[in-house]
Amino acid sequence: MLGNQKKRWGLALSVLALTVALAGCGGSKGNEQGDKAEADQPLQKVKVVLDWTPNTNHTGLYVARDKGFFKEQGLDVEIIQPGQEGADAMVAAGNAEFRVSYQESVTMARIADVPLVSIAAVIQHNTSGFASPKEKGIDSPKKFEGMRYGGWGAPVEEAVIDSIMREEGGDVSKVDIMSIGDSDFFAAVKRDIDFAWIYYAWTGVEAELRGEELNMLYLTDYSDKLDYYTPVLVTSEDMIAKSPELVKAFTAGAAAGYQYAIDNPEDAAEVLIQAEPDLNPELVKASQKWLSPRYQDDAPRWGEQKLSVWENYAGWMYEHGLLEAELEAEKAFTNDFLPEK
Repeated sequence: MLGNQKKRWGLALSVLALTVALAGCGGSKGNEQGDKAEADQPLQKVKVVLDWTPNTNHTGLYVARDKGFFKEQGLDVEIIQPGQEGADAMVAAGNAEFRVSYQESVTMARIADVPLVSIAAVIQHNTSGFASPKEKGIDSPKKFEGMRYGGWGAPVEEAVIDSIMREEGGDVSKVDIMSIGDSDFFAAVKRDIDFAWIYYAWTGVEAELRGEELNMLYLTDYSDKLDYYTPVLVTSEDMIAKSPELVKAFTAGAAAGYQYAIDNPEDAAEVLIQAEPDLNPELVKASQKWLSPRYQDDAPRWGEQKLSVWENYAGWMYEHGLLEAELEAEKAFTNDFLPEK
């Protein structure tokens, strides 16, 4: 999955809480009739656009769809791949209601006056970093010197490499940086490059299954400012303003799906395997086992985001010339649609 890092309304009651409350009131004929009337209501069709090919970052969405958590919220959710215009553009233009994105993408979009808003952090801490086969001996950023890096051609890549190399007196100008698109990591490091930026939950776990040892340099080991949210669930300011109940319902369903994946990693993996049979079942199961405890990690609830994380990373981007202006971080995300614990 090389290249997969491109990625306050105070409602009185959450839709999830209301559904649970209604379910617990059964017994009377009136309630049965009310339940039937509710069941007869047509589901609202909603699209959520993935950031990449399906993987365990997305398991909670598939679980929410296939275990009925979205349906309980009155939603018929279609999970789709991004079109040629890109997922952020699809959401901004109203061609999809929600998407899987990244903090860096939302930050850059908002600076460009594209009003996207993050409504939940899929994973609480950044699990990405620079990986290389162990035999290459790249066990510190200083050793990037003289090596070939393969990425997807974004300015943030050189900035991150430069930032962590400086911590050890390294010189980024001595790194051969090339774009390899979505080439397979394992083939690329044997043929074209020495190291790449990966998510450990997928490519790192695949390396374990292959018996290929990696040196993995996590970004969070070198700077707290690089511990940003990736991926996140995103919608538009327009959707929040016009359809807050829909945003609340979608977030509640997604939260239930990810909570299920946290509590039941093996069964959640089977849901993803059944939904996407082209995936490697062994990889999905191993990846899910690794990732499930990291969805929420040390946060008080799944999906919660901190202002400090948004400020720190936006500040880092601004300092490194990746943003033309400073981000109004408090407008870039919200926790208001997350269900209460």
